[in-house]
This record gives sequence, structure tokens and C-alpha cells, in this order.
Amino acid sequence: MAVEQEVTVVAIPRIRLRAAPPRTLLGIYLSDHLAAAVGGTQLAERVRRNNQSTDLEPFLRGLAAEIAQDRRDLERILRYLGVAGSRTKQLAAIALERIGRGKLNGQVVGYSPLSRLVELEALSVAVESKLNLWHSLSAALPPTALPAGVDLDRLIRRGEEQRAVLRERRADAAREAFAGAVDAGQ
Repeated sequence: MAVEQEVTVVAIPRIRLRAAPPRTLLGIYLSDHLAAAVGGTQLAERVRRNNQSTDLEPFLRGLAAEIAQDRRDLERILRYLGVAGSRTKQLAAIALERIGRGKLNGQVVGYSPLSRLVELEALSVAVESKLNLWHSLSAALPPTALPAGVDLDRLIRRGEEQRAVLRERRADAAREAFAGAVDAGQ
């Protein structure tokens, strides 16, 4: 026995959303990257502290200082363009960085070789994001839209150098963390 069902069709009107003006989009983009830079600065300092008295310490000390300088350059760009960074987003980035400290590392307490590898990977993501920012600004903004002394080409070169060294240091950390985990014959 077939049961007939009544079907009601409801027409949903199309809503046309207007894109925000480009200046607003730029402000959102810069504010988001500033929040990420706040978290990246905190991460770089934590990784540096966690690797005191290791062969990584000199590199991480310099990297943390460069990341902090890059953040200051970004803050200068925001001020120059009259963009207010979102304090809420910055606090969220700090909270996420702190939550990231709870990553399990194969030990109940303390720092392990896996901790170092995961932290170097996180720094690599932060540096790559920052490089994307500098490249995007370089492609989209005329040099006159930047404050004096902010050189995007220099920031890009520095980010590329950071990325290259982090790649090497991550490989070293992976070898240390996983040495002997698998027989060479497998």
C-alpha cells in the first residue's frame, strides 16, 4: 500500500551579500596577522627558553629577536594605515599558544626530543604565515603605503632565511627524536 505524502516547497530568496570595501578587508587581514604574530612571538620565546644550554640556543635567540622585530614592523604598518589590531584576537592567539604547551610529548613531565620537533614545526608554520603576509603586501600595496623604514623585500629575505634554517633544524630534531625507532632494513 502506497502512502501519499504532501511536500511543501519553500522558496528561499537569494540574498546578495556585498563584499566589504577593500580597506576593511585589508584591516581584517592585518589584524589577523598581528594576532598570529603575537602568538608567534610568545611561541618563539617559549622555544628559546626550552632550549637554553643546547646547540639550538644561539639560533633560537636570534630567531625570537627577529620574530619580535617583524611583529613591531607589522604594528608600524597597522599604525601607519590607521588599522586597529583586535585585542580579542591577540588574546585568543596567546591562549592558543599556551594551550599548545600541553601537547603530549611521550613524557609525563618535562621536555623531550618530540617536544623540540613539534615546537620547531610550529615555528615553521608561523614563519611561513609571516612570509605569506609580506608577499601579499608586496604584491598589493604600493611602497608609499608603508611607513619609512619598513622594507618588504628585506622582510621577505629574512623570512626565507628563517625558513631555510628551520628546515635544517627540524630535520636534526626529527633524527634525534626518532633515532633507532625503525630498523634500517624495514
